[in-house]
Amino acid sequence: MSMSDVYVLAEHRMGEIRDITFEMLGKGWELAENTGGKLVAVLLGYGVEDYAETLSSYADKVLYFENEGLKNFNAEVYQRVLSQLIRERKPKLIMMGHTGFGMDLAPALATELNIPLATDCIDLFFEDRKLVAVRQIYGGKVNAEVVLKESETYMMTVRSASFKAGEPRAEKGEIEKISVSSELTETPHKVFVEYIEPPKGEVDITAADIIVAVGRGIRDEKNIPLVEELAKAIGGVLACSRPIVDKGWLPKDRQVGSSGKTVRPKVYIAIGISGAFQHIVGMKDSELIIAINKDPKAPIFQFSDYGIVDDLFKVVPELTKIIKEIKGGG
Repeated sequence: MSMSDVYVLAEHRMGEIRDITFEMLGKGWELAENTGGKLVAVLLGYGVEDYAETLSSYADKVLYFENEGLKNFNAEVYQRVLSQLIRERKPKLIMMGHTGFGMDLAPALATELNIPLATDCIDLFFEDRKLVAVRQIYGGKVNAEVVLKESETYMMTVRSASFKAGEPRAEKGEIEKISVSSELTETPHKVFVEYIEPPKGEVDITAADIIVAVGRGIRDEKNIPLVEELAKAIGGVLACSRPIVDKGWLPKDRQVGSSGKTVRPKVYIAIGISGAFQHIVGMKDSELIIAINKDPKAPIFQFSDYGIVDDLFKVVPELTKIIKEIKGGG
């Protein structure tokens, strides 16, 4: 193994590899090319050989640690296994998701190894042998480029939806299976008890290809079905900005923004949303953004590919009608 390698810690839960893993692997190819090393997926688990096989299509190599004590995530156990691995193989960079998983593990692991750590990053690159992390400050108003001190190894956590997911490659990477001693998986301080999942909403907006989002311009709760009808007609899901949730008109799991969810759909239609930065940070990386707002100076238009300056109450019904006619004629 090379000291220039880029490691991505695979996150899996409840029978599936999490999307953040593939997003980091997508960015990892670019970083590994820059460092001159290999892209390595690091997988800890038990009875998840299929995960290792899947990950081998996205990386040069998969390091697979197998032990029953690794069946469920435990930061204490992961730290022991990973600190030993990092000391032995000295990768250039270790990437983790900025999730409950990564936030629990990364700070303690970086402290133990005395290596630089940047958290909640939306981008990263190497410049003059140093790692530069891009982080948002002041609630997303400013992107700061943070230069980490020169180090043999770096660690960072990455915000979900910051990068496009990697594509599977025809040539699969090597899988190296490593047995873990039971001593490393003992948990004197932290013990996994059970997963408690929040109540699931009707839809997962982070998985939608088309999102139709509504803001305070809708004026009244009784007008929301107007936008919902457009979402159904176009085959999308309904989302919203924070004021709609604050008023109790839509549930929290529909909120897009810094205090809601980050989304990257193929099409994002913002209706009656002015475009406060708190909302923009949650949807700015959508492939195509369309805005409908009667205020020509609304900030949302600065981030839109197409914009309609008009009253949503005139535009939305007409747009819904046209879409239904097209689909009906198809």
